[in-house]
Amino acid sequence: MDQTNTLGARWSGLRVLAGYGAALCMGLYLLVKVIWVVAALFGHAPDDFGSTDWIALNATTVVMSGTGVALGLAMAQRWGFRLPAAPVLFFSWVGAGFLVPLIPFMLLRTVIGDGGNSDDGGSSTPSWETLFITIGFAGMAIGLAIALPIYLRQRWPQAFVGKVGDLTRTRATLPALGAGLLGITQLYWAFGGTLGINPAHRADLDTNGRMLCASWGIWALIGLASLYPLTTRRPTRLSLWIPTSLAFGASGSMFAWSAWKLPMTLLHPGGFTAVEYLPVAIAEHLLAMAVGLTTMNAVIRVTRQADPG
Repeated sequence: MDQTNTLGARWSGLRVLAGYGAALCMGLYLLVKVIWVVAALFGHAPDDFGSTDWIALNATTVVMSGTGVALGLAMAQRWGFRLPAAPVLFFSWVGAGFLVPLIPFMLLRTVIGDGGNSDDGGSSTPSWETLFITIGFAGMAIGLAIALPIYLRQRWPQAFVGKVGDLTRTRATLPALGAGLLGITQLYWAFGGTLGINPAHRADLDTNGRMLCASWGIWALIGLASLYPLTTRRPTRLSLWIPTSLAFGASGSMFAWSAWKLPMTLLHPGGFTAVEYLPVAIAEHLLAMAVGLTTMNAVIRVTRQADPG
C-alpha cells in the first residue's frame, strides 16, 4: 500500500512539475504575442501584413496561448481535477494535438536547420523574441506530453487501466478510412508527390513543409493503427492505455491543425496561400477535422464501457 502511494505521489509530482513548466514556457510565448499586438496598435507591423491582419492573427494566438497557460496550471494544481470534464478534455485534446506531434519536427529542424523559413514574426524579429517563441512551443509541447497523460490517467483511470480485449468493440469504419487516406496523402506530398499541389506554389513546399506533411501523415496513420484494436472483434490482451493514448493524440492532431489551417486557407492573412489547389485544401482540412472528431468519439464510446457509472 505504501509503495503504491509512493508511486502515485511520484507521478503526481512529475505532473505538477511538467504542468508548471508548460505554463511558464507558454507564458513566454504569450508575452511576445501581447507585445506584438500592442506594437501593431501603434502602427508597427511587418511589411507583408496589414495592421488589421497582424492584430487579428496575433490576438487569436494570444487567446490560444493564454488558454495553454491555463491548461498547464490545471494539469499542475488540484483544482484542475474539479473542472468540468468537457472543456478540460476539449482544450487538452486540441492543445496536445497541436503541439505534441511537433516535438520530432522541432528536433529535426534543430539538426538540419529551418529550411529557409523565418519565424512567424518576420526576418527582423529580435533574437530574444525568437528564443521566447521557440521555448514557448517546445516547452509547452514537452510539458503537455508528460503532464497530460498522468492527469488523464489519474482523473479517468477507466479509460487507461485494463486490457482492450475486456471491452465490447464499436464500429469506426469511416474514421479509419479517412485517417488512412489522410496519412497516405500527406506522406505522398512529403516525399515529393505533386498531385493536388498547385504548380504556382510548389516551391513553397520546402523542407519544413515536407517535414510537417510527414508528421501529419504519420500521426494520421497512428490514428488508424490505434482504432484497429479498439474496433475489431479479434481478442487481444493489449493494454488499454496504448491505443487510447495514441488515438487521443492522433485525433487531436488531425482536428487541431486543420481547424487552424482552414481559416488561414480561406482568409489568406498576410498573403498566406495553401500549396494545394484551393478545393483540395478545403476538402483535406474538412476531412481531417471530421476524422479527428469521429475518432475521438469512438474512443470515448469504447472507454465508457468500463465505467458503468
